[in-house]
Amino acid sequence: MKGPLSLSLSLPRSVSLLPSLLLLLHAWWGSCHPQCLDYKPPFGPRQPLAFCKEYSKFGCCDLKKDGEISVKFDTIMENFDYSGYITCGKYIRSILCQECSPYAAHLYDAEDANTPMRILPGLCGDYCSEYWQHCRYTLSLLLEDLGSPPQFANLTAGIEEDRRKFCDFLELKDKQYCYPNVLSNEELNANLGVVSEDPTGCLELCLEEVANGLRNPVAMIHADDGTHRFFVAEQVGYVWVYLANGSRIDRPFLNLTRAVLTSPWSGDERGFLCIALHPRFSTVKKAYVYYSVSVKKEERIRISEFTLSTYDENQLDHSSERTILEVVEPASNHNGGQLLFGHDGYLYIFIGDGGRAGDPFGKFGNSQNKSALLGKVLRIDVDNNDDGAPYSIPSDNPFLRENEARPEVYAYGVRNMWRCSIDRGDPITGQGRGRMFCGDVGQNKYEEVDLIVKGGNYGWRAKEGFSCYDRKLCQNSSLDDILPIFAYAHKLGKSVTGGYIYRGCQMPNLNGLYIFGDFMSGRLMSLKENVTTGEWQYSEICMGRDRTCRFPKLINSYYKYIISFAEDESGELYFLATGVPSATARAGIIYKIVDPSRRAPPGKCSVKPSPVKIKGKLIHFHPKEGY
Repeated sequence: MKGPLSLSLSLPRSVSLLPSLLLLLHAWWGSCHPQCLDYKPPFGPRQPLAFCKEYSKFGCCDLKKDGEISVKFDTIMENFDYSGYITCGKYIRSILCQECSPYAAHLYDAEDANTPMRILPGLCGDYCSEYWQHCRYTLSLLLEDLGSPPQFANLTAGIEEDRRKFCDFLELKDKQYCYPNVLSNEELNANLGVVSEDPTGCLELCLEEVANGLRNPVAMIHADDGTHRFFVAEQVGYVWVYLANGSRIDRPFLNLTRAVLTSPWSGDERGFLCIALHPRFSTVKKAYVYYSVSVKKEERIRISEFTLSTYDENQLDHSSERTILEVVEPASNHNGGQLLFGHDGYLYIFIGDGGRAGDPFGKFGNSQNKSALLGKVLRIDVDNNDDGAPYSIPSDNPFLRENEARPEVYAYGVRNMWRCSIDRGDPITGQGRGRMFCGDVGQNKYEEVDLIVKGGNYGWRAKEGFSCYDRKLCQNSSLDDILPIFAYAHKLGKSVTGGYIYRGCQMPNLNGLYIFGDFMSGRLMSLKENVTTGEWQYSEICMGRDRTCRFPKLINSYYKYIISFAEDESGELYFLATGVPSATARAGIIYKIVDPSRRAPPGKCSVKPSPVKIKGKLIHFHPKEGY
């Protein structure tokens, strides 16, 4: 060094501030979880680090932060000659680079945003003694460069000469998590950055509450127009617009409460069930809705088209309703309720089998009868209908030329498909793009998840899941049904809610994971495809324990009744649930699914929503939990 590093501090060794300082720096240490100093999960840097190279694969620094730490190091090392640089440089570098450690929050006591953070990372006792023996007088330089209050620098005069006080100041008593032991701890580093699993193999995730006070929220969609707003439908017949900042516009996007047939009865399946925006909504400006109505005391499913208001981009023109299709419902249950546009631009409609139990309608039931629209997946063209008809039939619909088959039918043999989605495809390879996943609610034994293909027969009422339901139909050689990719018995749940393949940016570990749930049991579940065998591996999803989800805004509990899943414009995944399954109870909440073990590197997933012209007032969001 360029001479002894005495800073001419005149404070005595027994400094009155020392006990409070030690208390400040040595807070409670509990079980540890990877976390950064910004109170977020670690990440894999987009580019390798040049200075803190040991954290290039996974940690808390990107290249910019790594550069800032390198500058701090160079500033401190200007005080050293060559021999001092060689002797002390390794300690200074290691201490500064702990900000990049995936366990930085634990080393700095920053796992809780409400408690003060250490200025320097916690060291192991042996390492601290070694540091003190060789480079004790560098402590004041570290504190000075890190911008600590003046009294901290003054304290070093009473600490640097005394090994015990020096290590009381710097040591982390937890021998597993202190530096450098945290680097060699096999248990901590074995699955670092991978989704945590509990002892039973359940994937531990967390949630963020993004909306509440909803009445059975049945659907959440986005316009894919750059605004990153989303539209939430309630079973009673309202659709609301939420902006990217979480606030809601006080005027409904759509109000069909006078027309919608529903009731406050718990579990009533009738009501406003779905909405889909035209895939070119920013130019075509049309929306399609699926709801229950009563026409001359006859219950029907109605599919209608609405046009966006010319005066308000956040409201449909209620006078523009045009009925596309109506289907008589022989019973009040099994209404289906899914609308979505495929990547081919056509509108897909998923209709239940008509209700009651066992599809008792006709010789084979509605689902196996291609001349009936009930129990089907329909595909129609809502664009090429210049002759005034509400829709036309795509030329490649599979049963277009089959006698007595309805030309709208795309697939059949479904019981009551509840929530379907289109796979965006892997963000890099595009693999899986366009696949259609559906949850089909079972009868009394099995629930199933299906991949929908053109012309497919999904087996109902001959089969329920992989099992025979109607043995006579099941043994018919012409059945040629498509088996589910997954089915589960009623010990796991009694009403599947189909989900989405995660293709977002913020949770890289979840890419390719199909996440779905069960309305009755409240289970969250996942399937992961083995691309070699084509088989799907099941894993249950559970909420991370308190330490796992101890990040700002995150929670680890949710309301039981899982009604629907959704993805936003960026592909992040949500689910809609309620604590009271009644169309009139304001007990519905929307949750965002969060992986606490790994996030995307800073800047990779940033979005700038396009401005939205607002007419009316904004209602700001106030979460019920987790803040």
